[in-house]
Amino acid sequence: MNTQHRGFSLVELIVVIVILGVIAATATVFVKPAAEGFVAQRDRSTLQSAAQSALHVMARDLRLALPNSLRRPADACFELVPTVGGGRYRMGPDIDAPCTGAADCAAVLDPSTTTTTFDVLGPVTGRLLTGDWIVVGNQNGDEFYGGSNRSAVVALGSAGAYGSQRVQINPLQFPLGYAGGRFQVVNPSEASVFFVCANAGVDAQGNGTGTLYRQTSTAPSSSYPSSCPGAGGEVLATQVADCGFEYNNTSLTEQGLMSLRLVLQRRGETISLRQQAQVVNRP
Repeated sequence: MNTQHRGFSLVELIVVIVILGVIAATATVFVKPAAEGFVAQRDRSTLQSAAQSALHVMARDLRLALPNSLRRPADACFELVPTVGGGRYRMGPDIDAPCTGAADCAAVLDPSTTTTTFDVLGPVTGRLLTGDWIVVGNQNGDEFYGGSNRSAVVALGSAGAYGSQRVQINPLQFPLGYAGGRFQVVNPSEASVFFVCANAGVDAQGNGTGTLYRQTSTAPSSSYPSSCPGAGGEVLATQVADCGFEYNNTSLTEQGLMSLRLVLQRRGETISLRQQAQVVNRP
């Protein structure tokens, strides 16, 4: 029994090759740009989300910064002291609720003498916990960084008829505070925060080489920093191609304005965002 095996002819092979070539050319012309566009759009979306998140963190800390605590030794970094709460302290005795003895008197924060206990008038905004620092005044950054206007909370209790609560602190004679009798609360675990943009640039593959860090310190330096600290800390953004921080603050004004610029780049795709944050310098 003879069995015939039929193969492809040369003409059929040529036709198949031509068809495959047309399909490959079509994919190159139409499919490849669409795929590249998808990847580029994904990269831009990722970069924009990362940049916005980093700017949000910096703007939040700037809005909560202790008055006159901002220090900017260079365009690529700045330092501040974030606050976690605040309120108003009693500036004088309560004439409507006279006391009969030392333990039954209003506790006044008097900058002319050493204070160990004071009453809070009204609610505390944010938090106030044992161990936190009470800060009064800070007409200039040297007061806080030098330690002359901050004291740790030793105990919290009831102020009775004299306020919302009574605060016991380590003995300290505070400098003259603002006329409104306000105090700020600082978490000692974040006594100062540095935002540092390190190693910004672009490599041969079109990727940003820099990193934006948020560095915290429990021991603020009394001297003004002469340069940006080295890389390290919590990473806020990577692939940083460029960055810059500009602070506009006229002497003796109650407001400052920080301009934040952050440029991220991945595979040649670039996102450049700017944001401004107001800094309140009235204690």
